[in-house]
Amino acid sequence: MKESSRVFRPTAIGLVQAFRRSACVVPLFLGLLGCWSDGKAQAVAAATQDAARSEQSTNSGDDSTDRDDSTDRERSLLLRIEQLERRLSEIERNMSGEARSEPRPVEAPQTDTDGTSHTRKERVSSADASNVGRTSSSGLPEGLKFDLTVDGYYGYNFNRPIGGINLLRAYDVLSNSFSLNQAALVIERAPNVEKGRRFGMRVDLMFGQATETLQGSPNNEPRPQVYRHLWQAYGTYIFPVGKGLKVDFGKWASSLSYETNYTKDNFNYSRSFYSNFLPSYHFGLRANYALTERLSLEYWLVNGAQQAEDFNGFKSQALLIGYKPHKRIASQFNYYVGREQRDRRPLLNPGFPAVPTQPGLSLDVIRPVPDGRLHIFDTYHAFNVTDKLTLALEADYVIGRVFRHSPPATVWGGVGYLRYQLTPKSAVAGRFEYLAERVAADGSLFSGASQALKEYTLTFDRQLADGLLGRAEYRRDFSNRAFFFTERPGLLKKEQNTLTLGLTWWLSIR
Repeated sequence: MKESSRVFRPTAIGLVQAFRRSACVVPLFLGLLGCWSDGKAQAVAAATQDAARSEQSTNSGDDSTDRDDSTDRERSLLLRIEQLERRLSEIERNMSGEARSEPRPVEAPQTDTDGTSHTRKERVSSADASNVGRTSSSGLPEGLKFDLTVDGYYGYNFNRPIGGINLLRAYDVLSNSFSLNQAALVIERAPNVEKGRRFGMRVDLMFGQATETLQGSPNNEPRPQVYRHLWQAYGTYIFPVGKGLKVDFGKWASSLSYETNYTKDNFNYSRSFYSNFLPSYHFGLRANYALTERLSLEYWLVNGAQQAEDFNGFKSQALLIGYKPHKRIASQFNYYVGREQRDRRPLLNPGFPAVPTQPGLSLDVIRPVPDGRLHIFDTYHAFNVTDKLTLALEADYVIGRVFRHSPPATVWGGVGYLRYQLTPKSAVAGRFEYLAERVAADGSLFSGASQALKEYTLTFDRQLADGLLGRAEYRRDFSNRAFFFTERPGLLKKEQNTLTLGLTWWLSIR
């Protein structure tokens, strides 16, 4: 036991002699300590160099030095060791203070079925509120993002139709022409309750052929030129009610129909008949509330179907139910009702205003005022069967009248979708659709003819690079009556077949 004491409890002179025999041990030990302290590594390195220089000067002495000289060297080394111990103690104190000042991890937010982030706490702590106004790594304010997209195509219709017109197409409208479908800029800053920001906004500016399909038609807009390039523009506020009541005001894309506006977010390049037929946007209020993680409700109060400005004195309404019975299944049930007949005639290509007001506002009223209603029943369901295979189904029934007691015009049918991911960059998709229309004596809802329309589409996707998607698509539209254009005026065919090559670029800045 005494021998062990001598090993583990050396005398000061023995420590000095050991230090002299293995001068590399102390620098190595101090170097390891320096790795533990990011900010103090230079101080330790300097101390180690001083010790090495002192040891070198000590070793350079003559072996015949007497006992007094040896004692002086030992005292010098002991003094140096004491200095190193003080520096190490300071490093340890600094390291302890840094460890105590490390920030606590932030709890990850939960997500509603509609994508709204929330936590169970309704009040925002001062730590979360301090994040308001911070900037991202790109230099933008926290949460602000810009999205750019350019979408173009070349399409060929084998009917070689007069005017190069693809009937009943919403986006790929021209044959044998290089075309710009749309170029868009999206600016958005969504609400973030976790960081103390309950409000947000979004603006979509859009140019190209799709603007004429979506918001350029006087069929539904009193003054289409005012809003033609403004696809979406709305503000959002999340009220502290339960899990959060999300309310939007402005112009926003409709949730009727499974397909959406931007090509890259859909399975196919072209859109279905129902995507073309059902409303694409609305202007007004919408409120969304998640009852549970699987069930959400949404209510709309709007000017009408694709009406940025109302052309009658009636407001339309909608009730939407979102339900997720399983993590791989999402269902949507939508009901929309409104009076969609105008009570004033539009002034197209307005000149000087007739009265002291803005150009284009009409005083030419229609009497009697049409009071018929439009009812839309729309539902769609998505099934992520596997990580590679997705199926979707849509069903619709629409009935409308010009006057309350008029004979109704109807549209009904459905769409089936399939998409399979072949490789991480390649996919194939298919779509089959049936739309039956019955025209009333005083109006039509879609094509202007009573007929049964069908179409099937095959699409091949290839992601050519990050932010660049290429699509090749074959589509066949056919009807039970001669309806589609040919190269001869007045000669119609029951079908049209098209081949389309599309390219879509997009860029996100956050």
